[in-house]
Amino acid sequence: MDRQVHIQGALNPERLVPPPVMPPSLFVGSERLALETADRDWGHLNPVFAQSVLRLLARLQERGYVFVLLEGYRSPERQDLLADAGAHVTGARAFQSKHQFGFAVDLAPLREGRLVISEREPWAMAAYQALGEESERGGLVWGGRWWFKDYGHVEIAGSLAAISRAEK
Repeated sequence: MDRQVHIQGALNPERLVPPPVMPPSLFVGSERLALETADRDWGHLNPVFAQSVLRLLARLQERGYVFVLLEGYRSPERQDLLADAGAHVTGARAFQSKHQFGFAVDLAPLREGRLVISEREPWAMAAYQALGEESERGGLVWGGRWWFKDYGHVEIAGSLAAISRAEK
C-alpha cells in the first residue's frame, strides 16, 4: 500500500459511507465503452483506497462538484475487452491495471442529473481540473497528468509490485 495513503487513513480514522448507487439508466448510452456493465461496487475496492476516494469526493463537493463512480474494480476479461478497443481506451491488458486490484477508479462529474464525461465542455474541464488538484492534494495519482490524458482516472501512487510488497 502506498505509505502516504496509509498514513492519511491512519490520521483520519473517520469511516465515510459510499454515496447511494446511481440508477443504471444514468450510464446507458454514455461515451464510454460498455459503461452500463462496469463495476461500481465500492466494496470491491481496497478499503483504505476507497476511503481516500470518498474523502476526495467530499472535498470536490465542497468546491461545488458532484462526481460519481463510473468504474472501480475491473475484471481481467473486461480489461482485455477495453484494451482490444484500442490505445485510445487503454493500453493496459489484464492484470496490468490497478483497476484489477481495487486501487483505481474512473470518476465523472454529474450536472443537472446527467453525466458529463467529455472534457470538451468547459464546465466539465473545470470539474476535472478540480479533481486533479484534490486528488494530488490527497496523495493520489490523477490520470490528467499522463501523456495519454485520462481526466477521470484516479489511482493509488506506486507500482503494482511496490503496492503488493507493502500489503504483505
